[in-house]
Amino acid sequence: MSNEPAVRVRGLVARYGDKTAVDGLDLDVPAGSVTAVLGPNGAGKTTVVETCEGYRRPDAGTVRVLGLDPVADAARLRPRVGVMLQSGGVYPGARAGEMLAHTARLHAHPLDVDFLVELLGLGSCGRTPYRRLSGGQQQRLSLAMAVVGRPELVFLDEPTAGLDPQARRATWELVRRLRADGVTTVLTTHFMDEAEQLADRVAILDAGRVIAGGTVQELCRGGAEDSLRFTGRPGLDLGSLLKALPDGTAASEPVPGTYRVSGDVGPELLATVASWCAQNGVMPDGIAVERHTLEDVFLELTGRELRG
Repeated sequence: MSNEPAVRVRGLVARYGDKTAVDGLDLDVPAGSVTAVLGPNGAGKTTVVETCEGYRRPDAGTVRVLGLDPVADAARLRPRVGVMLQSGGVYPGARAGEMLAHTARLHAHPLDVDFLVELLGLGSCGRTPYRRLSGGQQQRLSLAMAVVGRPELVFLDEPTAGLDPQARRATWELVRRLRADGVTTVLTTHFMDEAEQLADRVAILDAGRVIAGGTVQELCRGGAEDSLRFTGRPGLDLGSLLKALPDGTAASEPVPGTYRVSGDVGPELLATVASWCAQNGVMPDGIAVERHTLEDVFLELTGRELRG
């Protein structure tokens, strides 16, 4: 596997009239990885992906995909890249099975169409025109068309939006198979659990810039601390508990009878809290470790207000 990133973006600027959608963005996508691009509405995710796909020219900066310029080298790049758009890209009157078979014939060594049809549950709608498919069926057909040509790199824009749980899991399985085969995948998603399950690396965008990046574990470690929560009788002596805890640890009673201990949560801290409870005649109920999640990190970095 090459040490060069499959996608390298430097100083990307993209504007729509007077509005700057992407503002000096840098991004690397390691070859053979699954990279999730996250961000609130209007953060610039789709603009970045469309620029990498060659659908729009950057107003400034450079973009290289598999070492090529996605606009100037589009003819050389197109056979090596699969693209799943948020919507469109399929003739409305074409039958689903015909469209997938046609796409497969455009490639030298396509995947087995029947395999994709079975994996993504498209067998029942093969003779149905695209415009009459449900939203979930349209999504699955678009995904199959993006990967049928055995691409080296695939862009998936919101691949599981509108899918039921079974179809969502099937999509996850396909992404994992692609990674096992060495295919690089770039996906945008609003589902934090999807990024946690699939992504080797995550890039969080806001206001047209990458504001955080790394593995899920690195991002979660860099956010708010984990905490240990337990219940007991109200009004326990928090001062006494703090004296027993390691330096840098905090203890609070946010709700009467519910206690939260935050800091470096591990076996030692858990044993210390249990020992203190035993020494003070406290029978703790429901001790639980609350881990910082990717959603927590996302909200901390991008804010909790609604976006248009």
